[in-house]
Amino acid sequence: MKVYRLCREKYASDFSGKGAALSGARWSSKGTELIYTSESRALAMAEVSVHLSLDLLPDDFIMLEILIPDNLEQLALDQHTLARDWNQSPPMESSQLLGDKFVSENKFCILRVPSAVVRGDHNLLINPHHPDFSKIKITAEERFPFDRRLFGN
Repeated sequence: MKVYRLCREKYASDFSGKGAALSGARWSSKGTELIYTSESRALAMAEVSVHLSLDLLPDDFIMLEILIPDNLEQLALDQHTLARDWNQSPPMESSQLLGDKFVSENKFCILRVPSAVVRGDHNLLINPHHPDFSKIKITAEERFPFDRRLFGN
């Protein structure tokens, strides 16, 4: 399966999860290494764009295309079993602890989670410490300029 990751150019070669560990995110606490990817380019863009504004819009984004072998087992979180307001901003500690547990148990390489930005779509989180992580490959990268109309201009 192909997944996508949109990031700043200086982080494109850092496929380690250290960025998420620095600040924490929706599905991981500060200190937990996890790689956030999306099931489509459009979702990857939406997930990033909610954190940007036109006046701070960098022009150095890169879209990574990542190949996850189809035979890798994944754990999927069911949206209906999550806390009622799991998708609030800032993220809840309860959702972060789910990702932390996923990484620490190390049973699966992939965690499929619902998107908080686009209802019905999913993100795939990659555990860089799982033995199968080496089977996952970045297959393409290309510049990704944002269309400024997304930000009202």
